[in-house]
Amino acid sequence: MQLSFLLMKGILELFAIMIMGYAIVKSGIVKSSDSKSLSAIIVYLVTPCMIINSFQIDATPEVQNGLILACAAATAVHMFFLLITAVLRKIFGLDVIERATLIYTNAGILVIPLVQELLGQEYVIYTSAFIMVQVILLWTHCKSMLCEEQKIEWKKILCNVNIISIIVGIGFFALHIQFPDGAQSVLDKMSNMLGPLGMLLAGMVIADKPLSAVFSRKRSYLSAMFRLIAYPVLVLPLMKGIYLFSNLTDAKNVLMIVYLASITPACAAVTSMAQLYDSDAAYSSSLYVLTTLLSVVTMPVMIYLFQLVV
Repeated sequence: MQLSFLLMKGILELFAIMIMGYAIVKSGIVKSSDSKSLSAIIVYLVTPCMIINSFQIDATPEVQNGLILACAAATAVHMFFLLITAVLRKIFGLDVIERATLIYTNAGILVIPLVQELLGQEYVIYTSAFIMVQVILLWTHCKSMLCEEQKIEWKKILCNVNIISIIVGIGFFALHIQFPDGAQSVLDKMSNMLGPLGMLLAGMVIADKPLSAVFSRKRSYLSAMFRLIAYPVLVLPLMKGIYLFSNLTDAKNVLMIVYLASITPACAAVTSMAQLYDSDAAYSSSLYVLTTLLSVVTMPVMIYLFQLVV
């Protein structure tokens, strides 16, 4: 129950920040179009700092084994999401924003602060496993969808600052390289900006259209139901199977972190990328807002189910 209350508290706090972003646009202080600059800051500065910072932990054998388990589970979850979404696309005619909403979660913004508060900083590295898998897919599969590219440009992907950050973070982790206190403090502060900036961005983007558009579009509730209820329930047997085959002492906590990352609302980065690549950022943001609001109820319920099943 403690985790459930923490989830509600964290989501409500971030939702309040989103309202602030909405307010500064509606009051005329900034324009909704200014959010594109904020998108660039999130994608190219804050997120890389958060990725590198998550690997700043001692590489003990227990941590290494836990990280391998988290990576395997995160990969399995994403492949499962891709498969289900491909099937649902044919049945429901899902557009690119809806597909991205179902596949990619808001793990970086919501899960890291929750894990820090509940389990401690030493567990944050396992969130980086999920984020690492997701970032790779965001800049390959998701970018290809948003830009309607026929083929993946691997050179551009490998030169992307987020992919480079993953490689650098893993390198530092493997070589036991730790930043000095001053540099570590800077990375900590930048990492902590991800949640607030992501929610500000959502508020600014959605302010460009009537708020009723978030709640009145019936189609949005279909995507929200899949993202927050159907997908999390379907992933539970997968988590149980991985747990049964794992001999890691801390396997349940590691898998709970992966599961928590997989049940979060729509991904804020998708809104940022839709803004950067001139896709339907307003629809992406409205799904982000709707799923974030509804997740106050769904996430605690899903975590309770995880504790019962796994």
